[in-house]
Amino acid sequence: MQDDLLNMDCRELRDGIAAGRIKSITVAEAVFERIEQYEPIVGAYITTFKEHALAKAEEIDAQITAGKQVGQLAGVPIAVKDVLCTTFGATTCASKILENFHAPYNATVIEKLLSADAVIVGKTNMDEFAMGSSTENSGLKQTVNPWDTSRVPGGSSGGSTAAVAGRLCFAALGSDTGGSIRQPASFCGVVGLKPTYGRVSRFGLVAYGSSLDQIGPITRTVADSALMMNVIAGHDPADSTSVDEKQAPVCDYLEKLDEPVKQLKIAVVPQFNAGAESQVQTAIADAIDVYKNLGAEIIEIEMPHLDYAIAAYYIVATAEASSNLARYDGVHYGHRSENAEDYIEVYSKSRAEGFGKEVKRRIMLGTYALSSGYYDAYYLKALKVRSLIRSDFTKAFENCDCIMMPVSPTTAFKIGEKTDDPLKMYLSDVYTIAANLAGVPAVSIPCGFDENNLPIGLQILAPAFGEDRLLRIARMYEARTDWHKKKPAIV
Repeated sequence: MQDDLLNMDCRELRDGIAAGRIKSITVAEAVFERIEQYEPIVGAYITTFKEHALAKAEEIDAQITAGKQVGQLAGVPIAVKDVLCTTFGATTCASKILENFHAPYNATVIEKLLSADAVIVGKTNMDEFAMGSSTENSGLKQTVNPWDTSRVPGGSSGGSTAAVAGRLCFAALGSDTGGSIRQPASFCGVVGLKPTYGRVSRFGLVAYGSSLDQIGPITRTVADSALMMNVIAGHDPADSTSVDEKQAPVCDYLEKLDEPVKQLKIAVVPQFNAGAESQVQTAIADAIDVYKNLGAEIIEIEMPHLDYAIAAYYIVATAEASSNLARYDGVHYGHRSENAEDYIEVYSKSRAEGFGKEVKRRIMLGTYALSSGYYDAYYLKALKVRSLIRSDFTKAFENCDCIMMPVSPTTAFKIGEKTDDPLKMYLSDVYTIAANLAGVPAVSIPCGFDENNLPIGLQILAPAFGEDRLLRIARMYEARTDWHKKKPAIV
């Protein structure tokens, strides 16, 4: 019975709970039993909210018994990345500097989940301040990949993807600054969607790169991502980067999900994709063949500035990180050094003790890029390259409905394999970064496995605010394949 429950998708579970066939409290208890069993192995959660979650589940059951209407996610156990502010539990960003910080308000997406009657079961592990591609940079714990516990789950939303893949929740929220939803989704064999910049409110998201960060869903199916988007998408007056719905209306992402896109035209970028491992390239080619057999037209395009995406990203992102993380000074909130003799030492020692090695590295890189004499040579030039990359996408989408490429050059790598080589680690995001620089939506969907039975993800990119079409295109593939139904070793 427990396995049957835990293998349901979000819509099936929600419908069963809303109809009274399944008790929300039964589902919540089953999830926490599984967390107690497998969390010591996977390490997906920083904090769990058993008491809070069970109370919410009982409240939902009482509403249904009383004949009251319930929300779109009624009784569905959801995990959230610990970069989102919640009034319940600490908000740590997996950093010692915020280990005991309790937010005074909920992020907008948290409020939307609660209003939709989701049951939030815990906050997941991540790379510290979302800076990393493997979740090895967490200052608090190590998360492993449920498909192979000797390997990383990807990052920075590794805890969220490991929790979804390992059936430790039904869906999760992550944040994506340069691939932090899509890359771990690929590594863990789940669906990860980065919406258009401005489509989902960032209010209450602890900032890394303010012009790049976007919150998105991590789920087992494309339909569940559409359901999650129905809940979290939309304008928020509290977020100045949130786009007005008059300019870009929010639709029902589930309504036409199963309608194939007619006369679909898919673009590929051969010279850019060539850097992926051969097994990844084969899986992507096979996935594109599925679309070809469905009648899609495949065209080859050139996007000449994608080769500069990594360089531009690691200047723009680190510059914004340098600015955003200046607030953690040991005075206002967060960790404060006990060994300081004056306010300068409070500042320097608190930051030295609280931040991990990778966060310090990125702050220093960003501060250097913004410093006098280097601003024009680095930061300003990176912004110009970003404009050229955005122009590449604009031109490409004039001739196609979507672009397809790998999510990552490799499948999940061994824990510790790249920690001594930051550049090698940064190159893990070579295929995902451009979508953030351009602000366009992109999704990772399971499309195969390598010889080690490790998942491979197909990345699909669409024009800005084209999430409805993007999800329909993704669903076309998912409906004709079984990759998303595969379960990892621990299940």
